[in-house]
Amino acid sequence: MGRPALIEDRRQRVVVYSEHDGPMDEVRRMSILRRQTTPEVIAWFRRMGVLTAREPVRTPADVDLDLLPRVCVPIWHDDLLLGFVWFIDDDGSMTDADIATATGAFTDLSLALYRENLLGELASQRESEATRTLLVESPQARAHAVRALLEEGTVAGDGTTTAVVAQLAPADGRHPDEVARIALEQALVATRRWLGVRESLHMVWPDHGVLLICGGRIAGRPTPQAAAGYLDDALRQATRGLSSVERTVTGIGQPRPGLVDAVQSYREAVQAARVGVQLPALGPVVSWAGLGIYRVLSQLDGRDLDVAGVHPGLERLLRDDAHQVLLETLEAYLDLAGNAHATAEKLRLHRTTLYYRLQRVEQLADTDLKDGNERLCLHLAMKLGRLTGHYRSGS
Repeated sequence: MGRPALIEDRRQRVVVYSEHDGPMDEVRRMSILRRQTTPEVIAWFRRMGVLTAREPVRTPADVDLDLLPRVCVPIWHDDLLLGFVWFIDDDGSMTDADIATATGAFTDLSLALYRENLLGELASQRESEATRTLLVESPQARAHAVRALLEEGTVAGDGTTTAVVAQLAPADGRHPDEVARIALEQALVATRRWLGVRESLHMVWPDHGVLLICGGRIAGRPTPQAAAGYLDDALRQATRGLSSVERTVTGIGQPRPGLVDAVQSYREAVQAARVGVQLPALGPVVSWAGLGIYRVLSQLDGRDLDVAGVHPGLERLLRDDAHQVLLETLEAYLDLAGNAHATAEKLRLHRTTLYYRLQRVEQLADTDLKDGNERLCLHLAMKLGRLTGHYRSGS
């Protein structure tokens, strides 16, 4: 065709590209460097209708994305979309006759893509099924999956395993859409490449993804905390500009002796990430080991335990927005183990004001802050209120 071309599979991952000696935009440059298109660009092209088109589609330029005009030719095998051939057409000089010339070779191309897609899907499906087994099945099934992963060389070896979970916090209560899940998988794959593909496994669920870091500690290998930080950065970059995702949280489970026990670390990482979604003050990366009392509260069934059940007096205070200052004062006091001097300094209050507020709490909540059991119940109820969303005041 005498112009740069790039071929992607149906998920818009780069398969191959030609020499580029003509016009190039930032989208094409980054696709070649990363071997994949960003979710933001994928969402833009899908709005142009490339997923359903049976005929070539001309897409316009987009200054915000640094995107030149293109001709997109979808590749189909019967009713199966296999991928796309993309031509940059910045001056609109590519005619319908040119496109017809290009599509003359698409019979062989569609068969090649079909074969490549089938082989890739089979390998990916085997790995995904084994990883899923490690996370949800019986001990016997998990042991069988570990043997299969080792025999096929999917992982380099068994050993200490830590789960890291990336949780998507949807905007406005919506479920993450397909583009958000593509972004999630891209971030997981990028982190695996950084760690070493055979040193880890990944799995994507509807609203979260899991990374299993396996093989134990080896000199020079990144720690699970470093991997979680890398995954968090990659996911925030991948979801930037996606309206269906408000923010992301990454949770880290405790290490386990081997892959067969990874499910326990996975459950901890899921809980850590979900607590992080409820409590943004914990930051974007939350470890199970650092959750403190939330380790216990997050495992309790909300149907059997609520704020009123732990401390009825505090529940009455939470119902009235006029008591927010008192609640913030009480929480700081309890967080600092009842140290009035430290609480007054933290809140920048005169000691007399602090004592007055605490006395009002005692009156309104019908409690006695000198009673250790009462303080414990109040503290638990307040943390449960944060976890369930009934108390959100302050940081």
